[in-house]
Amino acid sequence: MSTQPLVEWETGLLDCFEEASTCCYGFWCSPCLACTVSGRFGENTCLPLCDFCGPAVTAYCGIPLGVPPAVLSMRAAMRNRYGIKGSLCKDIAVSCFCGWCSWCQMHRELKHRKKTPTVINVHNQTVFAMQPAPVMMMPQGFVTQQNVVAPQGVVAPQGVVTPQGVVNQPGMIMTS
Repeated sequence: MSTQPLVEWETGLLDCFEEASTCCYGFWCSPCLACTVSGRFGENTCLPLCDFCGPAVTAYCGIPLGVPPAVLSMRAAMRNRYGIKGSLCKDIAVSCFCGWCSWCQMHRELKHRKKTPTVINVHNQTVFAMQPAPVMMMPQGFVTQQNVVAPQGVVAPQGVVTPQGVVNQPGMIMTS
């Protein structure tokens, strides 16, 4: 398996004004933006609620929470999936000090990835042309069951048309 070179984020962390819709979405309804990013990335849509509810719950219990877990995990997962340059240390710093900008950057990245087609290289694979199993047709007049004596002395196998009709069952002739 060959490794592809790492790429940069499509937009910078503070490039919110390059796309006004994402900027407004993040400013006016940042929890909704975070949930949208999480859902589009394939994670639970409610994952970012850990960032909102987590600090309140842990502070109530007396446990300090320094790094928002959802934005950090989403950012690290997105870098890993798309081969984006960076480090966990940078992700922690961005998550702590620029959380909303990080959500906006991830939203822009997902929008860009959705537009860009994915190119898949298919290697030549040897395909063997296989013939179907041989099928033998039975010639007409081939008797598969015992001969049936039709009325008036006509001997015919079952299912064969005789001048009197069709031999359907042993000893029976159907006429139309």
